[in-house]
Amino acid sequence: MNRIKVKGHHYLLSLVGLFLGFIIALSYHLTQIENEKPKMTDKQYEQTLALRNQLIDQEKANRMLQMELKQKQDKVQKNEKELAKEARIFSSLVEDTEKYRLFLGKVKVKGKGVKVTLSDGAYDPKEDNVNHYLVHEHHVFKVVNELYISGAAAVAVNGTRLTSHSYIVCNGPVITVDGVPYPAPFVITAIGDPEVLASSLNLTGGVKDQLVNDDIIFKLEKADNIIFDPILGG
Repeated sequence: MNRIKVKGHHYLLSLVGLFLGFIIALSYHLTQIENEKPKMTDKQYEQTLALRNQLIDQEKANRMLQMELKQKQDKVQKNEKELAKEARIFSSLVEDTEKYRLFLGKVKVKGKGVKVTLSDGAYDPKEDNVNHYLVHEHHVFKVVNELYISGAAAVAVNGTRLTSHSYIVCNGPVITVDGVPYPAPFVITAIGDPEVLASSLNLTGGVKDQLVNDDIIFKLEKADNIIFDPILGG
């Protein structure tokens, strides 16, 4: 029994010794490998440290440049918005100026439109008052106003282009437009969308029906090429 115990102890001690030997050998081997690595000299260390510091400084500079770029981009966006706003205002002013010049008759205009002819009604011997079937200025005004309301860009009466300063006066059998007398028939031309202008005049109970009820001969035509020259002077 004692011999078996002794042999067991010897076996355990052998294992422990073997394991310790392996650990010592491994440690020695690792130490050798570490010692075999080339050691960094002071100069190399200083160079490495200098490169590291340069890298840190460069990263700081990059962050500063990114912040500056962001500020400039924000400023550019702000300027673009302001320029776009100014461009819209300028475009609106140009558009308004063109409308005023058109309304004043200062620019040539051409396009599609309509032509309305107003003629005196047929003579009726039973009618004591001849004015009942003659075209008067209020008849012309009705047509002109309806055309402008319907979007006409320009209107003329017997070739005289109307402006914001125009006047129409009835004087017996003739109508004076801006000081120029014209006898019947009266031809009113207008530049604009022919379909819209014609539809507005032909509305039930509208201008056409009112003039016909006054015994005025009403004729409406669509035109493809109407030209109004600019009014000189004024």
